[in-house]
Amino acid sequence: MPARPSTPSTRAPHPSSESASDVVRWAAFSCFLVPVVLVVYGTSVGGAAAAALGLAAVTAACRILLRHSERNAARARAESPAPAPSRRGRPSTGAHRGARHGGGCATED
Repeated sequence: MPARPSTPSTRAPHPSSESASDVVRWAAFSCFLVPVVLVVYGTSVGGAAAAALGLAAVTAACRILLRHSERNAARARAESPAPAPSRRGRPSTGAHRGARHGGGCATED
């Protein structure tokens, strides 16, 4: 029996705020997991604790930068007007105006 093709409409894309939260969650998980692995493989507890503190500091800085970026993106979306639809009812992006995308000149000398 052939495999069914997956349809993109069945999956809902994650909003950027959820993906940023996922990144922070994985980073927090690594702040716990990396020191455990270091101790298991013979690193001193003090060295593993220093690695955990370093990872926690980097995670906190990245979280602050992600939140700042999300706020700026939301502010930019709120301030910019929506593009007007074209004659065909689709937003005009400026691309695909009927030209071929073969690259270069099609004439021979």
